[in-house]
Amino acid sequence: MAETAVQDFKSHRRWDPWYHFFAAPVLAIAFFVQLWHAIKAPSGWSIWETVVAAALAVLALKARTFALKVQDRIIRLEERLRLAALLAEPLRSRIGALTEQQLIGLRFASDAEVAGLVQAALDENLSGEAIKKRVTSWRPDFYRV
Repeated sequence: MAETAVQDFKSHRRWDPWYHFFAAPVLAIAFFVQLWHAIKAPSGWSIWETVVAAALAVLALKARTFALKVQDRIIRLEERLRLAALLAEPLRSRIGALTEQQLIGLRFASDAEVAGLVQAALDENLSGEAIKKRVTSWRPDFYRV
């Protein structure tokens, strides 16, 4: 995605073509092909190849999961720092009550509207997706993995 592209709720999800459309499908197909071979002609070697194919698929999925989890932790930290600078009391003292998903949703809100969205998130227990849907002035994030 070009960094100059307009981003909003409908276009903010990011697809990495090398991962989503090449590596993950190839590894999944390789696993199922190898599983089929192991079923059709079982041997110690074909079973071992199936285990290796499964390990490679799991490795790819876990590597992706690890990267997303680290990114979510960074977003949580960034948003807590941002909110501490932008919010007035008593909202500032309630930053710790926001969930990780709420903080992730708030990262797209402009500085001008973030206080209202924090208040709504806390009062109405909004999900991250619900918060994103309420953002009117979108702050794009082009660095999501």
